[in-house]
Amino acid sequence: MADIPPPSVRPPRPASAVSAGVGLAGLVGSVAWIGFARWRHLDGPYAALVHLVCAGVPMLLWSILIDRVHRSPTTGIDWAHPRPARETLDISLTKLAGLWATFGLIALIYATGRFYWQGIFLFAMNCLAWAAPALFLLSIPYVLWLDRRLVEPRDGAWMLGAWLTGQPGVEREAIWAHLRAWGVKAFFLPFMLGVVPGGFGMFVRGDLGTVLHDPVALANWLITLMFLIDVAFATVGYMLTMRPLDAHIRSANPYAAAWAAALICYPPTILMGDGGPLNYRPGTVEWSYWFAGHPIILSAIGTMLIALTAIYAWSTVAFGIRFSNLTHRGILTHGPYAVSRHPAYLSKNIFWWIATIPILSTGSWMDAGRSSLLLGVVNGVYYWRAKTEERHLSADPAYRDYSDWMARYGLVPRFFRWVSGRG
Repeated sequence: MADIPPPSVRPPRPASAVSAGVGLAGLVGSVAWIGFARWRHLDGPYAALVHLVCAGVPMLLWSILIDRVHRSPTTGIDWAHPRPARETLDISLTKLAGLWATFGLIALIYATGRFYWQGIFLFAMNCLAWAAPALFLLSIPYVLWLDRRLVEPRDGAWMLGAWLTGQPGVEREAIWAHLRAWGVKAFFLPFMLGVVPGGFGMFVRGDLGTVLHDPVALANWLITLMFLIDVAFATVGYMLTMRPLDAHIRSANPYAAAWAAALICYPPTILMGDGGPLNYRPGTVEWSYWFAGHPIILSAIGTMLIALTAIYAWSTVAFGIRFSNLTHRGILTHGPYAVSRHPAYLSKNIFWWIATIPILSTGSWMDAGRSSLLLGVVNGVYYWRAKTEERHLSADPAYRDYSDWMARYGLVPRFFRWVSGRG
């Protein structure tokens, strides 16, 4: 009992920590728009894009007006002493060359990959194609304005531009860090943006007359709500990687193992999808199949799945405008991260076991064993992801302090120690 902290003890909150209020503000805006869209029967892709705005704008306002994140020293910006424009003009032009080269490389990858022009990715490509000219033009005043205020304007984009133009002072590792950061956005943003309309439309079109009289339909409807909120916050997070908001990428994971573990969990390189080697679903059916005709059991399982999805969505909402995979954008110590280092992974993997019940199969016992084994492998992939993320974040002393606190006092680590008999 000596290791159990009093209620007043909380995980250490470093300067780079994310405020809980940001996510709450975005959640209010998100729920308000979803309610309005249901009332007005707005279920199309443009209504789904407005949902991103309604979630993102309150978070921006809270971040700037309440948390005043732009004043944080971790932004690397000196607002009080802007340099004359003539002193930073050459730096900015070099940086724009590097930034536009990065845009061009990403565009080439999108144009080459046929999978980006079909299915859910097609919507994302159309959105990005419309946004590209504006991003190109707005990058000019943004870089010219920001470089005057940056403490060190020669960042990775400048290094790439300097390398392309044959200038001295190039640091190769800074270029790779820049490309890794943009690689994260280039890979994950199209997928997140592509799934935004589907979940939004499914929830808005949900028939209350049906879902309120069927525990399975109600559970699936509310699970859809949790996922559409999760996806909206994740998409906003990828869009707002901006230094003045203190939401920039401090570092993208430099380890190949981390990229491998993450990329096999998402399209187009997913291994768990239909036809993939880690697809555990053949021979399985939804949880509702096995307990049909038992409303109490269905209600209990539905409630558990809703709760697990809520934890998963809460884990994304807690990031506010800083969510993204494979990056360090600030340390989270509140909400579900006060009880577990990886609440999203934990809740997601438990959800799959309960929703799929792979030990039960419509085929043979061999099919059941195969599905259970493959789902266990998928769980192992997420454990792998968690460990590679910890390795990356542990370069930050603030994360090491948080991790040490969590290992000793965190509810989930203590539970697993108790289960394993280690304390």
